Amino acid sequence: GQLPTWLQGILLRNGPGMHTIGDSKYNHWFDGLALLHSFTFKNGEVYYRSKYLRSDTYNCNIEANRIVVSEFGTMAYPDPCKNIFAKAFSYLSHTIPEFTDNCLINIMKAGDDFYATSETNFIRKINPQTLETLEKVDYNKYVAVNVATSHPHYDSAGNVLNIGTSIVDKGKTKYVLFKIPSSVPEKEKKKSCFKHLEVVCSIPSRSLLHPSYYHSFGITENYIIFVEQPFRLDIVKMATAYIRGVSWASCLAYNKDDKTWFHFIDKKTKKEVSTKFYTDAMVFFHHINAYEEDGHIIFDIIAYTDNSLYDMFYLKNLGKDFEENSKLTSIPTCKRFVVPLQHDKDAEVGSNLVTLPSTATAVKEKDGNIYCQPEKLCEGIELPRINYDYNGKKYKYVFATEVQWSPVPTKIAKFNTQTKEMLHWGQDHCWPSEPVFVPSPDAKEEDDGVVLTCVVKTDPKAAPFLLVLDAKTFTELGRATVDVDMHLDLHGVFIPEQGLKTETE
Repeated sequence: GQLPTWLQGILLRNGPGMHTIGDSKYNHWFDGLALLHSFTFKNGEVYYRSKYLRSDTYNCNIEANRIVVSEFGTMAYPDPCKNIFAKAFSYLSHTIPEFTDNCLINIMKAGDDFYATSETNFIRKINPQTLETLEKVDYNKYVAVNVATSHPHYDSAGNVLNIGTSIVDKGKTKYVLFKIPSSVPEKEKKKSCFKHLEVVCSIPSRSLLHPSYYHSFGITENYIIFVEQPFRLDIVKMATAYIRGVSWASCLAYNKDDKTWFHFIDKKTKKEVSTKFYTDAMVFFHHINAYEEDGHIIFDIIAYTDNSLYDMFYLKNLGKDFEENSKLTSIPTCKRFVVPLQHDKDAEVGSNLVTLPSTATAVKEKDGNIYCQPEKLCEGIELPRINYDYNGKKYKYVFATEVQWSPVPTKIAKFNTQTKEMLHWGQDHCWPSEPVFVPSPDAKEEDDGVVLTCVVKTDPKAAPFLLVLDAKTFTELGRATVDVDMHLDLHGVFIPEQGLKTETE
């Protein structure tokens, strides 16, 4: 096929790549050592490269020729030959675990630099052109967080907004929203932007020892949206996991009888909206988008009725008959919540406060809390992406992978949130990855541009390829076949040519 002449830059993606080291194996697919790969578009040609992230975790494991650093689903143990004192000491030091820097989930831009990220307090700077691993950054040096999301947001000035959990710090557990500026003052040019990191606000966890697990958050023009779900980490269990010989993942628990609470933080005042909004128990990983309309906040997420998704990816479940054997017990559902921030304070108890045309409701209760029920937009999509120019604004299109009852995507979908129409691209024996939308330089409409996805074939002998679709029609413009073993990845970014520093800079 033909690639559009304007498509110049790098598609950079990240995901777990190595699951066996020596005689040891990880228990979970999300634990594998990070493998970066990139497709560089230059004058109608595509260049591929891949490289393992040379994290401290990678180096320690390779040197020992076994897994020596614990990941979320795999607990690792020190050398059994060590003396009893060394053993006792490592038991104690694992109470607040030293987390891994195996940053395998996403890529984040901060200032002019790019970082591989996961959900611990460590991120690794990388060179997007050569995929070299550069310095390690510890968020904890700049803000008291033990974990942070790998789905930050960027404002129009290029500042990064992210959220992390501060576990039992000074007797409190809280969710901390922080901002990394896109540039530093002239006179401090040598300093990193992390030195100027600022805390926007913090939200106390509803429970000191059971903070909510979250993978992303939402943002509108004036608000930040944090959803506190009843899928929680048990801190006491985590502190004793090492001694008990279990993984940290076993310290996550979902309480289906509990509520899911919504927090809205006003960006200007940095204070939380005082009205309490909630919905039923759910588990979710990905926010799609959010915006404001006539005194309401509208936000779209992909939610499940249980936490079976994580369990699917234990490697013992990923055998040869994986597609037949692993069936989700809860299908991902795209839900739209409509939250009436500016509602009539004297409205009657039991009345629906949503005044926009939507089947979503928000009902006032006796205690003043507001119970929200979503509108169901569609089912069976995951790894959602949008045209990021529409982030926080009213939008139409979601680009996503399509998953039915199996957690591995078989198609790419374009969903219109307004008409509910869906377009698909799919071929037999193809597993596509998260689709990335790239707007064309003279875009007039939201879907003017292309969608990029890496496609792995289920037949190991068939070559994988990069697929380029016209975002409007979803027709194939071209594909670049790569004769390598390509891994299934998680998330990534497209870096336009002008967003790359030249080597001399």
